[in-house]
Amino acid sequence: MSKFQLIVRGLEEEVVRALRLRAAEHGRSVEAEHREILREALLAMPRGRRSLKELLLSMPDVGDDADFERTPDRGRTVEL
Repeated sequence: MSKFQLIVRGLEEEVVRALRLRAAEHGRSVEAEHREILREALLAMPRGRRSLKELLLSMPDVGDDADFERTPDRGRTVEL
């Protein structure tokens, strides 16, 4: 992977503040957050589409495995 340096000048203070906040929320440096935003914007799936992994991870951890148990199949009566 090539390393490039990207300098962004002239950002509004509001954008810088939002970037700092987002970085803090994700536990990353501002630089790492900037890289992630660029990665998401340029390499990710089209907007509004999530991968199966993202969809599964977004599901709440509620309920019980018993909620998904199948009732036993006793077959059916067949006349021969």
